[in-house]
Parts: sequence; structure tokens; C-alpha cells
Amino acid sequence: MITSMTRQKIAITLPEEQVAAARRAVAEGRSPSVSAYISQALARRSADEDLADTLAEIYAESGPPTDADRTWARRALGLPE
Repeated sequence: MITSMTRQKIAITLPEEQVAAARRAVAEGRSPSVSAYISQALARRSADEDLADTLAEIYAESGPPTDADRTWARRALGLPE
């Protein structure tokens, strides 16, 4: 959760469904505010992009995972093969 950033108020336009989802999250106690909900979504997007960049670097250095690599990972994580 972002707690120490300087904040800036902005206006954005969102589809009604997204606004409803954010308000529902607040009403259900899953987020303290609509702003916090959107901030968390943006933080997750940033983290996803960072992960994608890291994976691209790994693939560039050693290639994508093989079938054997995937099988090992699924077993290590206790997932069905």
C-alpha cells in the first residue's frame, strides 16, 4: 500500500462499470476510498509492468522456460501438471 507519497488530486473519466466496482469495494470494506482503490490498481499495473520487464531480461539472457522447467515449477508450487 502506498503510504508516504505526496498526493495530487486529478479528475479522470472511467467506464460506469469501473466506477461501480470501485464504489462496491469501498462499500464492502475492501478499500478505504475510491481514490485508494484506483491508486492500488495503478500500483499493481506498475508492478506487473516491472515483472514483465524482468521476465523479458531473463528470457533475453537464457531463453524462455522449457517444458521441463515448467513441469518442475508446477511441481514445486504444488500445481497440477
